[in-house]
Amino acid sequence: MTSKQRAYLKSLASNLNPVFQIGKSSLTPESTEAISEAFNNRELIKIAVLKNCADDPNEIAAIVAERTHSQVVQVIGKKIVLYKPDKKNPKIVLPV
Repeated sequence: MTSKQRAYLKSLASNLNPVFQIGKSSLTPESTEAISEAFNNRELIKIAVLKNCADDPNEIAAIVAERTHSQVVQVIGKKIVLYKPDKKNPKIVLPV
């Protein structure tokens, strides 16, 4: 992903509300599965890491991206933005 594409996705994600929250129990198999299923309906997902989560948001982002075969767009503070294009019917067209 180029920096131009990443900047475009960041601009799209700026007005999104977090779809998931990672809390005290950190990243569970159930939360990973739910995030993976959410990529069936969306291509861009924002996740909030709550204050009571002891894990680093950058590590959580890397693990979730690996398990869901998505890409980390950005991690700002305790917010994570992930992108996974829809293979059949992509809704987001990235700039070249």
